[in-house]
Amino acid sequence: MDWDKLRIFHAVADAGSLTHAGDVLHLSQSAVSRQIRALEDSLSTTLFHRHARGLILTEQGELLFDATQAMTKRLDTASARIRDSEEEVFGNLRVTTTIGFGSIWLAPRLSKLYAKYPDLSLDLMLEERVLDLPMREADVAIRMKEPSQADLVRKRLMDIRMQLFASPAYLEANGTPKSLHDLAAHRLLCQSLDVTQVSAGATLVRELMTYDVGRTLKVNNYFGVLQGVLSDLGIGVLPDYLSQDFPQLVRVLPAVESNEVPVFLAFPEELRGSKRVEAFRDFVVEEVVAYRKARQDAA
Repeated sequence: MDWDKLRIFHAVADAGSLTHAGDVLHLSQSAVSRQIRALEDSLSTTLFHRHARGLILTEQGELLFDATQAMTKRLDTASARIRDSEEEVFGNLRVTTTIGFGSIWLAPRLSKLYAKYPDLSLDLMLEERVLDLPMREADVAIRMKEPSQADLVRKRLMDIRMQLFASPAYLEANGTPKSLHDLAAHRLLCQSLDVTQVSAGATLVRELMTYDVGRTLKVNNYFGVLQGVLSDLGIGVLPDYLSQDFPQLVRVLPAVESNEVPVFLAFPEELRGSKRVEAFRDFVVEEVVAYRKARQDAA
């Protein structure tokens, strides 16, 4: 099969439109259409159903798209490894982690990484869904549990616990609870139990809900809970790592906390020699060491 036609087919299938694919490929719509027709003729099959809302892959088109997706990922991997054979750290690195950890802990520290490697670009993908590293949905992941996928290089970074925090202004206006029973007079801010989250955090929230909690504000990620706490809305269930960057917050009911949650950094075995991955891994490890030391000094 003609590689150029396959490249154009992949762009059309990905965009769902001849026009949008042409924009990406810098080709006219008519040129893209001709290439698709020529590919269909060479395969003696129809690859797209055409209708007013755009293009939909046929069953045969789905089979070919699966193949071109795999080819594209392999080519991206080869390209990355070729670029990483140089000593300079540059290019794009796709990093995935949770919304809370990425927003609260990782993003504020990235200026140090960029200062050291100004030619490095990051795609920071913050979501609770676990992306498939071997399938190259991301290059590096920081996860709140040990990865189960095979062929991954993994490193345990640290352990965290979910704890209760409030702002001084909120506590001054509403009082400081002395026991869990006192939560009846407060608003509890927590992550919603019906969304993906750290299991230890969900367990702690369920335990808290067995008490007579006065009011609640449920958010679908920890960054939203933090914003609510900073805005004096109530007592929030939050990860302990935020205490370093938000020292103004007050730990409430210090005896109440979740079980330990392990934090792992992982990447595919095939990227072991990547200079970009190595630079990012070393940066994160250095920041974790500094974070641990600061917590020990504060204890």
